[in-house]
Amino acid sequence: MKDRKDGSVELRVWRQFLAVAEELHFGRAALRLHMTQPPLTQAIAQLEKTLGVPLFDRSRRRVALTPAGEALVPDVRDLLARAAALPARARAAASGEVGRLRLAFVSTIGFEQLPAWVRAFRAACPRVALELVEATGDVQLQALERGEIDAGLMLHSPGFAPSGLRHLRVATEPMVLALPASHPLATAPRLDDGAVWAEPAVLFPRRIAPSLHDAVLGMYRAAGRLPTVAQEAIQMQTIVNLVSAGIGVAWVPESVMRFRREGVVYRTRVSSARGRDAPPTPVCETSLVWPVEAAAPALERFVDFVRDRLPEAADGAA
Repeated sequence: MKDRKDGSVELRVWRQFLAVAEELHFGRAALRLHMTQPPLTQAIAQLEKTLGVPLFDRSRRRVALTPAGEALVPDVRDLLARAAALPARARAAASGEVGRLRLAFVSTIGFEQLPAWVRAFRAACPRVALELVEATGDVQLQALERGEIDAGLMLHSPGFAPSGLRHLRVATEPMVLALPASHPLATAPRLDDGAVWAEPAVLFPRRIAPSLHDAVLGMYRAAGRLPTVAQEAIQMQTIVNLVSAGIGVAWVPESVMRFRREGVVYRTRVSSARGRDAPPTPVCETSLVWPVEAAAPALERFVDFVRDRLPEAADGAA
């Protein structure tokens, strides 16, 4: 073994050291390594020179480890075991069985579907570290552009998944009206459109879900009205809390109904328009989105995992 300028030692030499340490006999160690004794003796001497400490006490009658040699044995065993495991780990990483997946999500998917997926995915791929972060659509897009997340679950109107990304539709649901429980409309036999349009609304900012924001406003415009925005809020839970406080009514995805909040009633809109076409209630989609050129095997495995759990899915570049 030649001296290395950085003082590092090749794995081959550590294997030779461990063989001598376990056999405590150069001849038997050489046979075990399928080599002759002189080169083995020279390799150990060179190793001691490189390290600057003796590893073995040698005499004609016996070979024994020095304290320094004894201290190295567990670490060398661990080093060689980890080195031997590297090919299998590389193959596992290439197949997506091991790695890291950074996933952002909107709160609505977190009420039911996402927890079930996380539990099942961790059971199926226990060596993939799944990092979750709740974020609105605008934050997710910025994080995807900066490479801070691998994929995101975001809300949008049907057919309006963010451009430049691959997407897999994972849920489609109507929007429902959240009302304060004390509001007369909360217990009315049916919602009257005119009364709904007149109510102040709690709305999410356009930047977090532009297509869905536009769909909600489009419903009002189709009825010849504009909503009176009492308050904007980013998180759906916050919007529902504001409704509970009587700030206004709010259009939210149906999945938000799983967020039980005292003082809030959810109603499905049925138009009372007579003889006229009433504007339809908006529908929202949740899509799993990821960069077109993303090649992380763990991400590919997660996409396949989610797709297999959907009755129907539309996958493609938006």
